[in-house]
Amino acid sequence: MKQFALCLLLAAGCTGATAMDVLTPHVIDQAGPQSFTLQGRTFVNQGLVGTGRLPAGTVDFLGDTLGSFSSLAVVPRSWKRVGDHYEATLWTLPDRGRNDPSEGLFYDYAARLHRFRLKFKPYDGKPLPADIRSQNQVSIQPDGGLVLTDFRGQRFTGADPAEGTTTQKGILLPSPRSGTGAGKVSMDAESLQFTHDGHFYIGDEYGAHVYYFDAKGRLQGVLVPPAAVVPRTDGKVDFGSLNPPQTGRRNNQGVEGMGLSPDGTHLFVTLQSALIQDSARGDASGRINTRVLVYDVSHNPVPDKPVGHYVMQLPAYNDHGNGKPANKTAAQSEIRVLNEHQFLMLSRDGNGLGTDNDKPIVYKSILLVDTADATNLAGSAYETTAASVLRSPDGNALKEGIKPAAWYELVNLLNRSQLSRFGLNVDTQPKNQPLTLSEKWEAMDLVPVLDPAKPQDYFLFVGNDNDFIARHCVMDRQRCDSSFDNDNMLLVYRLTLPSMQQHQRP
Repeated sequence: MKQFALCLLLAAGCTGATAMDVLTPHVIDQAGPQSFTLQGRTFVNQGLVGTGRLPAGTVDFLGDTLGSFSSLAVVPRSWKRVGDHYEATLWTLPDRGRNDPSEGLFYDYAARLHRFRLKFKPYDGKPLPADIRSQNQVSIQPDGGLVLTDFRGQRFTGADPAEGTTTQKGILLPSPRSGTGAGKVSMDAESLQFTHDGHFYIGDEYGAHVYYFDAKGRLQGVLVPPAAVVPRTDGKVDFGSLNPPQTGRRNNQGVEGMGLSPDGTHLFVTLQSALIQDSARGDASGRINTRVLVYDVSHNPVPDKPVGHYVMQLPAYNDHGNGKPANKTAAQSEIRVLNEHQFLMLSRDGNGLGTDNDKPIVYKSILLVDTADATNLAGSAYETTAASVLRSPDGNALKEGIKPAAWYELVNLLNRSQLSRFGLNVDTQPKNQPLTLSEKWEAMDLVPVLDPAKPQDYFLFVGNDNDFIARHCVMDRQRCDSSFDNDNMLLVYRLTLPSMQQHQRP
């Protein structure tokens, strides 16, 4: 790996990374806090302080298997300390339902939010047994949910739209022409962000749209992506997820991460990995140059164009962890914004519980990304056309004059010492063991510790997307059983974030 992998271990003077190749498992064994100093401020990962799980076979308020967490959000005004524990209302976002794209299998899964009653008691005691009962510091009890509807009051569908489209309020949206979900708007929901007034945004994979809903789940507006991001094939919009388009967002790599600045004025939107035109030829290690869009939503919740537009270079990795050249991109799965130019980003590999292989887990980290010195591409040809930011299609180097955002590793989820304290591990052999770290960590949210003596300390909740994998699975009144359970899980870290923008919490 490049020297930036050691950045977290430095006490001061940390230099930000712009790219990194991870060729062997990025696993550490460190029980104590880890920190780095940036511009005179010290960021601290105080470690894992709690875990929780919800059985994979749990049924939701609509009678389907409850699959989460593609994204999650703690209601700020509900977050409170009660004696030795915390309580809150938690909302989580499932994606498009159980599916098997290789077989063309999709369900007419209605887009929804799940609501839970959350309790959390931090733990700093001795190591717990290697048993699923040890992941009990976080308790979430299902408490209903919310069905999302489009401009016409109709439910969304999780079904792939293929070449189908529909138009609502002058906006072209994905919609199957026939078969499952025909006539409905297709949504593959991946990111969730509430506003201060209880409205919320949802980021979508199919169209790379951001949908804006009122507190009752009714669509109010759509943030349509710039021309560079819109998927097109032969000049036509191509919303399908089974094959990559010729330009624009890669299939199944849409708006995976999204977050509001703490003051609620700016919405950050991140693509899961590089646009098609920004992908280097060859294997999937050429997808590191993802785009970050920033919208001013202080006056209009769905503005026409971004005010900020940046390139962020994701880590690349070797999915066998055998020291050979990188062949994959550690795509990002979620962000949470700290201030006007910094956010946390969850970047990960595709190995772990829930896959059909026993490859080693190589990389799962939470990065602090800073766009302060990055080149702003807003309004340029890189936004208004399909112009590539690459110097050459044969490599990941950016064109002269384009400086990517810097990043710093804040949390390495692959910390054996901390995971084992809660009975978890990073061992993928034998396959499908319930204590193995899950593959798809995709959700994050920050809440204050509420300690007057530590006002810069926050709890970071991190959740997995279990892909509805359960021994007893029901989807749209049909069976969808798997051979093992992949429970919904939460990890909780305590962080010191000195650059977190302070604001009055609603």
